[in-house]
Amino acid sequence: MPKLYEYLGLIILFYSNEHEPIHVHGKYQGMESKAEIIFVNGTFKEIIISEV
Repeated sequence: MPKLYEYLGLIILFYSNEHEPIHVHGKYQGMESKAEIIFVNGTFKEIIISEV
């Protein structure tokens, strides 16, 4: 799982073998959430953030 970004304890990870839609995981102070990046017909539509 490659680490994309780390700053002041915030870590953003990309799990390349996980499910659709495209998403990244964020970890900070023992908590974790994910941000799903939604595209419709090749156009960015929204980002959905939820707890893991």
